[in-house]
Order: sequence, then C-alpha cells, then structure tokens
Amino acid sequence: QVQLVESGGGLVQTGGSLRLSCAASRSSIFSLYAMGWYRQAPGKQRELVATITSGGSTNYADSVKGRFTITRDNAKNTVYLQMDSLNPEDTAVYYCNARLPPLAVWGQGTQVTVSS
Repeated sequence: QVQLVESGGGLVQTGGSLRLSCAASRSSIFSLYAMGWYRQAPGKQRELVATITSGGSTNYADSVKGRFTITRDNAKNTVYLQMDSLNPEDTAVYYCNARLPPLAVWGQGTQVTVSS
C-alpha cells in the first residue's frame, strides 16, 4: 500500500511562504491517485485545502484561493503545496491524502505555524 511522508512545515511570519512536499512510496501507480492537502487546526475539524486529480485538475478552498498552489510531479511521486501570503489563520497540521477508490491513505502530518 502507498505510504505518504510530508515535509516542509515550520514556523513563518505573517506574509511569508512555505512549500510542503508529500512523497509517496511503495507505489508504481502514483500518477493514478487523486492527491490532496487537508489541514486541522486545534479544536477544529479537518478541512480540505486543495486537491489535484490524476489529470492535473485542481480545486481549492475559498480561504486559500490565490495564495496556495498545488502541483504534482509524477516522475518523483511527489505532490507539493506552495503557500504564499500566510496568515495566522493558516496555522494547522497539514495532511497529505491519496485517493484511488476504494483506497484512501493519509500521511502523518506536518505542522505549520504562522506568527503574527
């Protein structure tokens, strides 16, 4: 089964940028997976941030449109989330998700903290 490992989280000031990476291992069919980034802030439910289909179509939460960009590199089995113009409301644990029904796999998460 595919395994996902996120990286790139950290502490950044308001207005700063971070790029998250999610590397998939144990998969020779990464290109077939729909990939997504979700986040969960303390005391809140996990919410969708952005998704990208196997064909490259993207979808974003309204709160991140125009600031975040999701991309994928199938040759590297990796999906990225470029986050610009960060604000404290973006503080959360960010999770990578891979879907190929009926399979759905989550990474362990990476912490993003935006200071004011």
